Amino acid sequence: MKEFMDKDFLLESGMAKKLFHDHAADMPIFDYHCHLIPEQIATDKRFTTITDAWLGGDHYKWRQMRTCGLDEKLITGDADPFDKFMAWAETMENLIGNPLYHWTHLELQRYFGIYDVLNRKNAKKIYDEANEQFKNNPELSVFGIMKKFKVYAVGTTDDPADDLKYHKIIRDEGKCPAKVIPSYRPDKALNIEKPDFAEYIAKLGAAAGIAIKKTADVVEALEKRLAFFVEMGCRASDHALMTCPHTFWSEECVNKVFEKRMGGEEVTKEEADAWRTYILTALARAYKKNNVAMQLHFAAIRDNNLTMYKLLGPDTGYDASYDENLAYGVAEFFKALSAENSVPKTIFYSLNPKDYYSLGTLMGCYQGDGIKGKIQLGSAWWFCDHRDGMEEQIKVLANLGCLPAFVGMLTDSRSFLSYSRHEYFRRIFCNVIGGWADNGEVPNDEEMLGKIVSDISFNNAQKYFEG
Repeated sequence: MKEFMDKDFLLESGMAKKLFHDHAADMPIFDYHCHLIPEQIATDKRFTTITDAWLGGDHYKWRQMRTCGLDEKLITGDADPFDKFMAWAETMENLIGNPLYHWTHLELQRYFGIYDVLNRKNAKKIYDEANEQFKNNPELSVFGIMKKFKVYAVGTTDDPADDLKYHKIIRDEGKCPAKVIPSYRPDKALNIEKPDFAEYIAKLGAAAGIAIKKTADVVEALEKRLAFFVEMGCRASDHALMTCPHTFWSEECVNKVFEKRMGGEEVTKEEADAWRTYILTALARAYKKNNVAMQLHFAAIRDNNLTMYKLLGPDTGYDASYDENLAYGVAEFFKALSAENSVPKTIFYSLNPKDYYSLGTLMGCYQGDGIKGKIQLGSAWWFCDHRDGMEEQIKVLANLGCLPAFVGMLTDSRSFLSYSRHEYFRRIFCNVIGGWADNGEVPNDEEMLGKIVSDISFNNAQKYFEG
């Protein structure tokens, strides 16, 4: 019987163990999509308690704490930090089979050297030991964590109207051991139906130095801000979309929609889709011109509990997987881009695995420009970010595309304690490849397979985003 989460955790064959320990484990990390707060990086934040580090903004954990019947005061409220930690320990006793069980213990092991299994009996001991390390261990400041985990670069998620103040500080001071790269997230400019749209357009115009009166002004402002982001090192954009917009209206018609919304009127679903289609098309052209990868995150239906949304706001654990048909919209949108040779490097993600085969086959329609893996089927994301989900995404990609061109894992996390998720992915990936070798499905060639593993662990992402 194997020990719980030992050095060969998730590695079921001899080749899997070789591939992980000799070719994956020590590779740097290019965390090209995350939600870390640049200010916390710039100030080399040091957490005071493990509660703050673990539960301060982690809606993954919050969902499961609610599922276990805990009071909201212990989750997002003002309860004592230890009481919140004890509530999380109680939750952990019920999470067998959930990826949070593995993530939590990987973080205890890799960050703190704590190999105990977290439960209510030992929660006080673990709490005190972790907090003592936060206080005294230099490896547990933000810079120390990045150095310890060989973080080469992180891509934060930033609004076009952001002045990137903290990115400038990080760049100019030169103390951070990792590159901190802004990523362009223009969702607020696309979501014309939202109540704060007009307010946001004014903010965008001020940031770009443009008095926005019409659709063309919005496009100009977004392009100006993208140019600024590129000057600051931007290599990727990011879009949160339920499905792919594909309502192609003329600029004149779209401008009428814009004027209607700016005048305070509601827009129809078709009008909103036409607006999104027009703006996203303009942005895709700009991404292609500036060598910026376009990340499209599909199929999340958000803020489904209106009572809690009013109380806590977005990103608090009330989102879910969406099931509307996706393929037709993606095909129509990319057909239009391809007609004018404007398809940028693109990464498709879906929160619903039913979309993997559609996206995997569409991906092959737009490769080219001499770029290896120009169009990517992105890593298993969010609710799919577990062993089964990762294995499914890896196998679909291998069946439909070019697996060795894959840019690999990202954390998509708000936590500095999430870098061990790269290890989690690497172990799962090595186990899949190693299993194929042991079954005679691929050559039992460590050199060949080792190169694939190290490329997917780091090298491919570096080339894709910096090439």
